[in-house]
Amino acid sequence: MTADTAQSLARLAAERVDHRFKGLPPDADGLTVAELAGQRRNLFTGGFATPVLALSAERLEHNLKLMETYAARHGLAFAPHGKTSMAPQLFQRQIEHGAWGITLAVPHQVRVARAFGTRRVFLANELVDAAALRWIAAELDADPDFELICYVDSVRGVELMDAALRDADATRPVDVVVELAAGEGARTGVRTETECAAVADAVAGTRTLRLVGVAGYEGEVPKADTERVTAWLRRLVALAADFDKAGRFAGLDEIVVSAGGSAWFDAVAEVFAEIAELSLPVLKLLRSGAYVSHDDGHYRKLTPFNRVPEEGALEPAFRLWTQVVSRPSAEQAFVNAGKRDAAYDLDLPFAQVIRRDGAERPATGVSVTALSDQHAWLATTPEADLEVGDWVGLGLSHPCTSFDKWQLIPVAEADGTVVDYVRTFF
Repeated sequence: MTADTAQSLARLAAERVDHRFKGLPPDADGLTVAELAGQRRNLFTGGFATPVLALSAERLEHNLKLMETYAARHGLAFAPHGKTSMAPQLFQRQIEHGAWGITLAVPHQVRVARAFGTRRVFLANELVDAAALRWIAAELDADPDFELICYVDSVRGVELMDAALRDADATRPVDVVVELAAGEGARTGVRTETECAAVADAVAGTRTLRLVGVAGYEGEVPKADTERVTAWLRRLVALAADFDKAGRFAGLDEIVVSAGGSAWFDAVAEVFAEIAELSLPVLKLLRSGAYVSHDDGHYRKLTPFNRVPEEGALEPAFRLWTQVVSRPSAEQAFVNAGKRDAAYDLDLPFAQVIRRDGAERPATGVSVTALSDQHAWLATTPEADLEVGDWVGLGLSHPCTSFDKWQLIPVAEADGTVVDYVRTFF
């Protein structure tokens, strides 16, 4: 950890707890985050107010270690996507667990990462905003240790980037990778290899940009399955080889080839292992981000570890604790968390456990059927034992829209002892 990063994280620990941070104990107002963490309060008996989102300390550490081991085993560099958590404390833990750097999507996210000393950023987007490019140029010029790689996917984008960087009198070129689209009708990226070459030519015609490789996102492959994803990844690798053969990477130390969301990183590992020897060493950069907390829905179903169980398994680290505030009938109940608190863009939350009088049991016969702004609608069968005042622990789907609803998240051990707090910046 650099001195700048340590100082920035120390400032987070010195932040005062108050009404901005939902779920935290009201009697903790005025304490610093470090002071509150030092009290090691219990999530269930220490004054926390429902709803409250918690991260499992043990599962978080397990996931960090598992992906560190996976990337090393397959010879991959790892730049986990920071948009998932937007939590500098987790960025630092990911880097301590072997990450090459952090992937981000928009300039604001890069500013957050830089404020906390992140040295390497992969910006998985074409950046054409002149104000943001001026800021990035200043960051690069001021810090020779700062490395940034950015997508380009059009000649027009290259022209806009070049104009903004020339206007900013940038002295260091911005490193770029040509983004290959995942297919017709997919999201961003260049659709054909011929067009990729035109974009690369446009980069070569500037002094402000430097082509360092190719990249893309296999999660956007239409009707994605192993065969289609693998075929697209081989197109990406072939594009890198063609660019190398054409001398487009002359003068570099390495060639960047990057892909990898959270659903197909096993295919990325397999295809990247096939990369033939090029004129320079290849930085095989994986960018999966959702692994850090995993989830109980979308990624639990899609994780590549389901296909390669011998490599391990991620563990869902989130649980949203709510309280039953209404039991109007034997078939229905309501808890005090809704769209403002829980991810719902891919799946509704899952009722997992019930706590009453310090005892925890499975949420048998309880399911979430809908969300209002501040309530979850529960359907209950005759076997459900549920009363007003019970705590209900909900599993969540899609971590990217779970983190962003909470600014300060308790990290709790299995017995409920809260040992840390994770600050997010969305």
